[in-house]
Amino acid sequence: MPSQSDVITVDRVGIRFKRNRRARRSFKDLFAGSSRRSRPGEFWALRDVSFTVRRGEAIGVIGRNGQGKSTLLKLVAEVVLPDEGHVRVREGVAPLIEITGGFVEDLSVRDNVYLTAGLHGMTRREVDARFDDIIAFAEIGDFLDTPYKHLSSGMRVRIAFSVISQLEEPIILVDEVLAVGDKGFREKCYRRIEELLDGGRTLFFVSHNERDLRRFCTRGLYLDKGRLVFDGPIEEALERYSSDTADPS
Repeated sequence: MPSQSDVITVDRVGIRFKRNRRARRSFKDLFAGSSRRSRPGEFWALRDVSFTVRRGEAIGVIGRNGQGKSTLLKLVAEVVLPDEGHVRVREGVAPLIEITGGFVEDLSVRDNVYLTAGLHGMTRREVDARFDDIIAFAEIGDFLDTPYKHLSSGMRVRIAFSVISQLEEPIILVDEVLAVGDKGFREKCYRRIEELLDGGRTLFFVSHNERDLRRFCTRGLYLDKGRLVFDGPIEEALERYSSDTADPS
């Protein structure tokens, strides 16, 4: 039974995706197929995944590409819904997942700040109060009236991270979003994440960088083929992952 300190509960969750959009279902599938069985052209991105997260925990989600890590974060962010099981999130989420999504190419940087912050629940008054801090953090003051489409990929990440990191939601979801940022700004963002953690936030962090995982996380969830194969201390999770992926030769 979940405790009062559990902010995320994932219970026997599974989610299916289509491999081939042209895959056809037979007449028999339509009327006799089980909804829990994979149909032709479908695969389970996650299956039978269960765990809980307590308030203030810092979780590293690890695994090879295509094993369900990003899908898991999107389930917690309620971007997608499970096909079986359920996900319960008891506190608000600040999603640093595909953070440049939602920005409008033809709008200026200034207008995009207000638009994106508003989409995440900030009022115009709140954005007004934090606007200077957002721009200063992103180091993008000379481009306020530049159309967003003219920004480099690194500049896009800067402004997006700066906006999202101003949200006061208790749960932070981070999915390799800073990979395109320059080293100096990436370190600046990481210090900001540490500040948020020191303030009691809960962290879900997807990364292939072991140094970053050790820096932020105390607990690791190791996914393999869409299933949770290890849940425990981050060092043990990384050792298990390293052992499983080592070249036999």
